[in-house]
Amino acid sequence: MAGAHSVRVAVAQMTSINDLATNFATCSRLVKEAASAGTKLLCFPENFSYVGDKDADNIKIAEPLDGPIMQGYCSLARESSMWLSLGGFQEKGSDDAHLCNTHVLLDDAGNIRSTYRKIHLSYKESSFTKAGKDIVEIDSPVGRLDPTVCYDLRFPELYQQLRFQHEAQVLLVPSAFSKVTSQAHWEILLRARAIETQCFVIAAAAQAGKHNDKTESYGDLLIIDPWGTVVGRLPDRLSTGIAIADIDFSLIDSVRAKMPIAKHRKPIDFWKSASL
Repeated sequence: MAGAHSVRVAVAQMTSINDLATNFATCSRLVKEAASAGTKLLCFPENFSYVGDKDADNIKIAEPLDGPIMQGYCSLARESSMWLSLGGFQEKGSDDAHLCNTHVLLDDAGNIRSTYRKIHLSYKESSFTKAGKDIVEIDSPVGRLDPTVCYDLRFPELYQQLRFQHEAQVLLVPSAFSKVTSQAHWEILLRARAIETQCFVIAAAAQAGKHNDKTESYGDLLIIDPWGTVVGRLPDRLSTGIAIADIDFSLIDSVRAKMPIAKHRKPIDFWKSASL
């Protein structure tokens, strides 16, 4: 059980398809499972509500945040009295040809508390997705949360800013990583981000398996502590389910006290003036 200075969280692994109702039913079941385990936050993967067979399908179903799709998930959060991390929602863009890949944080009353629009876009994604511009952080019962999405993981400077300018404690990284890149880089990058920032990475939530004939995700959800140790993982990387771990705030403090990189870190101006 979680101790006095820790909070229980859960992370979901699932295989979303091109059916909003089916995906919602899966998420509902996982919310109930997490709630029965006493968790305060459940983190879903990128594209949790829908994965289209074609890019145009994702644009077609995209909705504003006050639309019925997101409002259904707001109801789930409210009914379960649990915070939800919904990373990679197809939010309707400013024109009919684009959407925003939006990470939405809901509180335990079902209110939208934060929205982060994915900043780093792959070449393919940039053709139909509008990139975000703003870093987001929010205080919660699970500490200071800083949402990112999938491809952001490859850009460590984002996580450096979240840690050293925004005092992050918990980094959220919902994803739908491809099979080839995940086999080579997934766990390594996640553990590196945890070690570099001395934060928990709790939302390495993963799409898993084949969504359709053309799209396959790697799965393998991970929860990683500030020392880089994997503290949450499912027995396999393809099944639908949740992993549970406790966010131990005393561990965050201990790691940062024993290795005070925030004090030792050189400012950007130092490197600009340094001679080679």
